[in-house]
Amino acid sequence: MFHVILYQPEIPPNTGNIIRLCANAGCTLHLIEPLGFEPSNKQLRRAGLDYHDWADVHRYPNFTALQNNRLIKRMFTLSTHNRTLYTSPGYKAGDGFVFGPETRGLSPQIRGSVPGSRQITLPMMPGNRSLNLANAVSIVIYEAWRQNRFAIMKS
Repeated sequence: MFHVILYQPEIPPNTGNIIRLCANAGCTLHLIEPLGFEPSNKQLRRAGLDYHDWADVHRYPNFTALQNNRLIKRMFTLSTHNRTLYTSPGYKAGDGFVFGPETRGLSPQIRGSVPGSRQITLPMMPGNRSLNLANAVSIVIYEAWRQNRFAIMKS
């Protein structure tokens, strides 16, 4: 269906919650190293409950290795610096969404690695810094899935 890409995630419970989301929404999760935790971390396992066995999770040593994955048809980068609202693009099965590390977000180089129309943002109140990573991923994935009439798809 869709691909969730976490670039250098730092907080184990966020990643655990996203594993659970991916299992329930039929998404593939891609983790780009370095990770801010060990995959065996108790908080990661606890947040993901028993969904780890149902989720399709892949790890990459860097962003370039991920870009070589031909299953991801189009990539979208998420950032508070982007201007296109997440509701504007029309999403298709096989699309991937790149989310940055919790404490610093995506670098300008990664944000700019996709065309401007695929640099998307979530609206927030003025002066606020960011949403929780797991919440942001949920919002985007469910919008993409809604646009596809909640069809069960394989990418």
